[in-house]
Amino acid sequence: MGTYAAVVLAGGAARRMGGVDKPALPVGGRPMRDRVLAAVADAAPRVLVGPADAVPDGVRVTREDPPGGGPVAATAAGLALLDSGTTLVALLAADLPLLTRAAIGELLTHLAPAGGTSAPAQEPDASLPDGACFVDAEGRRQSLCGVWRVAALRAGLDRLAAERGGTLAGAPVRALLADLVIREVPWSGEGPPPWFDCDTDEDVRRAEEWAR
Repeated sequence: MGTYAAVVLAGGAARRMGGVDKPALPVGGRPMRDRVLAAVADAAPRVLVGPADAVPDGVRVTREDPPGGGPVAATAAGLALLDSGTTLVALLAADLPLLTRAAIGELLTHLAPAGGTSAPAQEPDASLPDGACFVDAEGRRQSLCGVWRVAALRAGLDRLAAERGGTLAGAPVRALLADLVIREVPWSGEGPPPWFDCDTDEDVRRAEEWAR
């Protein structure tokens, strides 16, 4: 599907799980964080935002400002490490252990120009959405399981920073995406839903069952 980057957000506090390092919890014998990074193995670069003792080779690591400042601040930190000229980015939570390359490929198709070129155009096509993300069975957007135009995210970050006196800490993701044209994608592929995130111990146990 051409060149895209990936930013994986791993700095959440996991309060509902006692403050553990949730992305490091294993599912199917591998940390959730590593499973997400594997699903975007063809992305360049791959950026992990959050604490990490060990990451796969080639993964860039950074922290949001301030640490614990939330997903919008983490998004800004991740985008800052992208290579110049990168036009598309997968923005992903680190607790999506069921995410697959096929699911990322499905999202990318919704941002490809008509005719399906192998690489995104340098100038965005105004007829295409600013991003595509999965929706669950109830139609709720899974915004941190999506692919986005880098320019649109940066414009959203600039707008939010201006509205909030220069700080992005604590800003909600919905505010970042408020002005974007978003393609909502229901999962119709085989296997468990790739947007399934693990917010509780029960979620982790359910993901383990699916991952067997």
